[in-house]
Amino acid sequence: MATPKKISLSQSRDIPFDKLVLSSRNVRRVRAGVSIEELAEDIARRTLLQSLSVRAVIGEGGQPTDRYEVQAGGRRYRALELLVKQKRLARNAPIPCIVRDDGILEEDSLAENCQRVSLHPLDQFRAFQSLKEQGLGEEEIAARFFVTPQIVKQRLKLASVSPGLLEVYADDGISLEQLMAFTISDDPARQEQVWDTVRRGYNKEPYYIRKLLTENTVRATDKRARFVGLAAYEEAGGIVLRDLFSQNDEGWLQDVALLEQLVTEKLAAEAEAIKAEGWKWIEVAPDFPYGHTAGLRRVMGEMEPLSNEEHSRREALRSELEEIEQRYFQESDEDLPEEIDRRLAEIEAALDAFEERPVRYDPEEVARGGSFVSIDGDGRLKVERGYVRPEDEAPIADDGGDAGETRGDIDAASPSSVEGAHFASSQKPTNTSSSDADADGEEDGLKPLSERLVMELTAHRTLALRDALAGDPDIAFLAALHALVLQTFWRYPTASCLEIRAESPTPTVQGPGLKESQSAKAIDERHANWEKQLPDEPDLLWEFLCDFDHDSRMALFAHCVSLTVNAVHEPWNRTQGRRHHADQLACAVSLDMTAAGWKPTVENYLNRVPKARILEAVTEAKGVGMAELIEGLKKSDMAEQAERLLTDTGWLPEPLRTPGVETASVAGEGAEAEPDDQAQGGPAADLPEFLTAAE
Repeated sequence: MATPKKISLSQSRDIPFDKLVLSSRNVRRVRAGVSIEELAEDIARRTLLQSLSVRAVIGEGGQPTDRYEVQAGGRRYRALELLVKQKRLARNAPIPCIVRDDGILEEDSLAENCQRVSLHPLDQFRAFQSLKEQGLGEEEIAARFFVTPQIVKQRLKLASVSPGLLEVYADDGISLEQLMAFTISDDPARQEQVWDTVRRGYNKEPYYIRKLLTENTVRATDKRARFVGLAAYEEAGGIVLRDLFSQNDEGWLQDVALLEQLVTEKLAAEAEAIKAEGWKWIEVAPDFPYGHTAGLRRVMGEMEPLSNEEHSRREALRSELEEIEQRYFQESDEDLPEEIDRRLAEIEAALDAFEERPVRYDPEEVARGGSFVSIDGDGRLKVERGYVRPEDEAPIADDGGDAGETRGDIDAASPSSVEGAHFASSQKPTNTSSSDADADGEEDGLKPLSERLVMELTAHRTLALRDALAGDPDIAFLAALHALVLQTFWRYPTASCLEIRAESPTPTVQGPGLKESQSAKAIDERHANWEKQLPDEPDLLWEFLCDFDHDSRMALFAHCVSLTVNAVHEPWNRTQGRRHHADQLACAVSLDMTAAGWKPTVENYLNRVPKARILEAVTEAKGVGMAELIEGLKKSDMAEQAERLLTDTGWLPEPLRTPGVETASVAGEGAEAEPDDQAQGGPAADLPEFLTAAE
């Protein structure tokens, strides 16, 4: 057997820096990784940890000179060069070098880069943990390795995951993204329990791991958590599970019972402050169903008037705002200067404050009215003041006028039914003859006309009014608007002679997210804006509407009519005509429920239909291929995956589709969609920042 040839390693020696030059034949041309400046600082702190690979420069006669070119280690050379320029390193300082004298320069340069193996991420995590255990703080570690403190925290968090899971990760049994998902829990036993569940199942996605680890918790973005505040929750002993790898700084509140207690206590304290205003009753709840104010009269208070000084201040701000708009929004399309943009925001905030002044209510209305105290969708306190229940209304005095009289059970659609419409007495009418109106026998002067005669005369007037109104469409529209507004904004609309009935029914069901929907918020805001504009007393409404411009009348009319729409399909009410008209109306206004903010979620649709319906939705929106990927999942997992797949597709279930308005259910029908491929690239292509940031 032949004896193996002994290997001779290249010579190692110190060469003065001023005898070194950078080779133009180095294969690394693209600058990547840590900057030269950061590498220079690292060398200054730790000295040079890796020698340069050099070759002697050949002179004109073919003989080696006393100078050497750097074939591998160009970045280290440039960092040393920077230290020399900064006079922190002597120009002739000895530099450790490996001197090569055979082979090809380009081959050596290529091999030096290709044979280099990066540190495994787990070794990075453990190294950072070791530095921490030796007394280095997170800020100091970050400064030494030229990374942010957040990256240090992320690596330390990964090192704290269950040792068993870290070993699985070292053996490539868990992906980095999966390992990151486990960091939201500090309980190693729970981490391993979840991994045991995940590895036996089909779904191993990071989001699913987070979901299992955060069962029975509340997201930090939940309105209850935002209302109480994370600081108050943690001060009370609550624990927050945090995801250091989330771009949105997500977290989960672990003690739901404590959160509910804090919400109740804070709402109760706020309610006491509202009750001190004198309201008869206060209803308190984290949330109220949509339409909870139906059947209650709304008391409209008056905003506190501005003082002369405040009025002058507001006008000055308005003038300044107008000046800025004329100068910067009409003369130029360029971005606003920073100081002007900041001033503009200050002016708008100050003007908004003038519009949000305290509201004063009539003390008598406060004594019989109440308020609802809850939390709005953004986690802020929501107070709805000034609602009067029917049983708390002041009794209506019977003064013999219209307001104190009731309407009889007579069909208003019939011309002959006008008798008794507004003049019916609480007592049965007395039969009279023409002699009743004979003044010959009167001794005490003129007596009031008999009720019977008044009814007969006003019957004639009613028919004449009908005929005249039919010939004046503009006044007819105004009269209808007047009647609708009375019924929309006043509980007892007795100030109209039109027998028009307008109801605003509350939906018989309260689906998930109904109250927080885009449409509900728009309706409530529009209604509140009209309430502020209308007069306090219904008797003043006619003159008010007469002074309205045409566009304002049309807008108010549309609002009142819109509140009478009821397109809810109720199993006990199988009126096909209503459903058909709802479709016609939707077509006329080009209703698009996707644009209205509805999208399929686990809560509002997917978890409430059979698996076949879920697969049908995914097939229509994304194609058969995508549906086949989730076909074998359990119902809950399938719903979760379907929600992700249907996001931003515009898919709608059948009851929400508008004939003629194209949705994903039409556009994607029968389409074959391929599963999303992962982004192509090297191993580092999918790594997050905390790993791609090199030391």
